Amino acid sequence: MPIRTSLARARQRTSNKGKNMSSTTLRPNYAGISQRGQVNEDSTSLMADSVDYESQAPYTIPELFTSWPPILDTFETSSSTLQDYTIDECLPFLNAAADNVPYNQHGVPRLDRQRHIKFLRKNLEPLPSRFVALDASRPWVLYWCLNGLSLLGEDVSSYRDGLVETARSMQNVTGGFGGGFGHESHLACTYSVVLALSIVGGKAAYEVIDRRAMWKWLCALKQPDGGFRMAIGGEVDIRGAYCAAVLITLLNLPLDLPSDAPASTADHPNLFTGLAEFVRRCQTFEGGISAQPDGEAHGAYAFCALGCLAILGAPHRTFSRFVSSDSTASDILNGSFIMLNSRCRYLDVPRLISWLSSRQYAPEGGFGGRTNKLVDGCYSHWVGCCWPLIEASLAGPSSLMFDVAKPENSDFDVHNIYSREGLVRYILCCAQDRSKRGGMRDKPSKTSDAYHTCYVLSGLSSAQHVTRLLSSDGEGMMTHSEYDVSPHHGNPQIYAEEDRVNATDPVYFIPEDKRKEIVSYFLWKSGF
Repeated sequence: MPIRTSLARARQRTSNKGKNMSSTTLRPNYAGISQRGQVNEDSTSLMADSVDYESQAPYTIPELFTSWPPILDTFETSSSTLQDYTIDECLPFLNAAADNVPYNQHGVPRLDRQRHIKFLRKNLEPLPSRFVALDASRPWVLYWCLNGLSLLGEDVSSYRDGLVETARSMQNVTGGFGGGFGHESHLACTYSVVLALSIVGGKAAYEVIDRRAMWKWLCALKQPDGGFRMAIGGEVDIRGAYCAAVLITLLNLPLDLPSDAPASTADHPNLFTGLAEFVRRCQTFEGGISAQPDGEAHGAYAFCALGCLAILGAPHRTFSRFVSSDSTASDILNGSFIMLNSRCRYLDVPRLISWLSSRQYAPEGGFGGRTNKLVDGCYSHWVGCCWPLIEASLAGPSSLMFDVAKPENSDFDVHNIYSREGLVRYILCCAQDRSKRGGMRDKPSKTSDAYHTCYVLSGLSSAQHVTRLLSSDGEGMMTHSEYDVSPHHGNPQIYAEEDRVNATDPVYFIPEDKRKEIVSYFLWKSGF
């Protein structure tokens, strides 16, 4: 599916108002930078069996990623000015025009793997005093760095002992983890600590978690409307729904609520009662997902919603359910399909696909997080990683649906409903800090940090792999789903195989083997 260039995103500068200009004449003149990028109309026929990083111009770069949007709005705002500036700063990198950067024949640079590894390892060492502002985010820094290193293929088991002691100091006797010693327990901090412990693995890492206290604390956070508070007395939002679902399933916590829990009633609800309905109420009129009902749609909240529903049941059941014999691929995308079992339908998937598609921008190729907001590398994960779950929702387990739903002679592919090439180009061309510092960044004018390094690499992993739902146990809620995550081979493949990062679990976003290890450990552990 081609990238959609939103009317709200496409603007004409004041000097160009009223002129009928082609996309070529709208390209800015980069002073001091030679424009080497050239368009080759035959680029789609090239295979990437051999990727040459000593290539010279002309490069085979689709015009979509080298030109200003063809539709331009004359109305100027502060947002449109920032958008113009962002396109200006990205185009030299997308045109393979940055100095001292080796490009392959597709105009794409290498993944600077070793420099990014060094950057992440440095962030796990004692930090300068200016990082005191991140004191309450220490659990996140640990997860970002360890997960990023895992994606880059590094063994992180050497960090186990230090992480266990750090986690122990952050855990409260009342359950959960805070941002540091003495900090109040918070669902986001608890989520990141448990994921970090899962990544390093091992009995010592698992046993540091007080599961009984964790269960009691989560029961206190559970609300009558189905959602979860982020902390005692804190806000109720979609982050809590996803974080709680991850913790409950990874740690195999009991679902029953004690009688003194805020959500306890005579109907005997459990920790997952009403959770899917809460997620459903967070879908907005645009099709995206907001933090709370009636809020603004945001890319990160979309992922939290999909991740939560994918834990509660198989995506093809908990998102939307289709009658495959009467529906085609195009029917699903435009919404004209027949629904079955409406009680299992929690999202308007066609509207969500429309909203998510509009978050991918041209010429940048990356994603923005909200309507009329700029591209940002972190949404390579938050929006980019929604697509594997959407694909699983459309296709169902294995070949359940599309063997019969796909029209004959159709080139539709459920795994190509967004531009993987566009995302890979943005990440490798614009989101890498190619200075000595290393790491990944929001956009070329920003500085790299651990947050963006983790989530940009996660988005790269998603774009480089195909996720298929293999099976799901049972028809009800809390069915266990198995996914196959395998390399995606583009035509052309615009990067070398050695620039492929590791696959990751599409729901929990830790290495799949690490998810299986912690789930298995607590599944066979009797009691708390």
